[in-house]
Amino acid sequence: MRVKPLLLAEVAGVAVGRVARTLLRRAARGPLRPGWPVRTELAQSVMRALLMRSKRRGIPWLRAAQASLTMGVPFEREVEVEPALLGGVPCVWHTPRGRPRERTIVYFHGGGFVIGSVAGHRDLLARLALGADARVLGVGYRLAPEHPFPAAQADCLAATRAVLATGVDPRRVAVAGDSAGGALVVSTLCALRDAGGPRVAAAALICPWTEPFASGGSMEAHAAFDFGDRELLAGWAEATLGPGAANDPRFTVANADLAGLPPLLVQVGSVELLYDQVLRFAERARKTGVDVSLEVLPEAFHDVHLQAALLPEGAAAIQAVADYLRSRT
Repeated sequence: MRVKPLLLAEVAGVAVGRVARTLLRRAARGPLRPGWPVRTELAQSVMRALLMRSKRRGIPWLRAAQASLTMGVPFEREVEVEPALLGGVPCVWHTPRGRPRERTIVYFHGGGFVIGSVAGHRDLLARLALGADARVLGVGYRLAPEHPFPAAQADCLAATRAVLATGVDPRRVAVAGDSAGGALVVSTLCALRDAGGPRVAAAALICPWTEPFASGGSMEAHAAFDFGDRELLAGWAEATLGPGAANDPRFTVANADLAGLPPLLVQVGSVELLYDQVLRFAERARKTGVDVSLEVLPEAFHDVHLQAALLPEGAAAIQAVADYLRSRT
């Protein structure tokens, strides 16, 4: 996506203004969270300012704004990047150079079903590939509202089935995803189980968006510490659903039948909006007999993993995902 100069100036203005206000407020009142160093607070405040502005500027503006925030990928030269078409879905392989490739991870990016991309997750995917000694497939599923529910679910399932059809050992295959991508992981796992064909060995759900229209609790209590608020998330959910039903278990995966799913790693930040719903989901999965490893990331906002190049806690969270998937495949 080509970034227009006026947009770049607007995004830069928002970022600079937010940094200045955050530093002044911090100097006068102390950190927003007791455990937050200044870099964490600045990362959260800039992203929050951009996402909140998108309420009036719209989804296309936010996509373009995200594209303008290009960041380096520290491990880019250590990973071979190769476009692919799997199940009719554009994807990108991320493969460690000169290192073992002992397993395959199919990855669904986050973004509320309306934003995000494989390219925007390239740092996370590179770190995951290196940390897990894995070929990682970033799946470029279709986004809403141009492609409403269940387009994303269909694409993720098609790409995963295509990987399993290549002859790889399913015991060496895992799926993973963050935020909305975490929900896509659940819907894909359920569809594979119900079809009765090959199934993957394990999965990782990073801050999964399991209840798109949740309210109260952490949706209110943590709003000041995260990127957005309930109004923003509900707007994305409405844009995604189209004529679909909000309680459809492929969309609101908190309603899904979880029995028989493979072992799951579930991560959630302790101060993020989705905190309550992720804990509910993990407990429900456990009660159905699923092997669940729950990790609460202390003082972390939503998807801190995407800030791994800036924040050590984000890098550590990705490594924890890599360690888990390596141990299970």
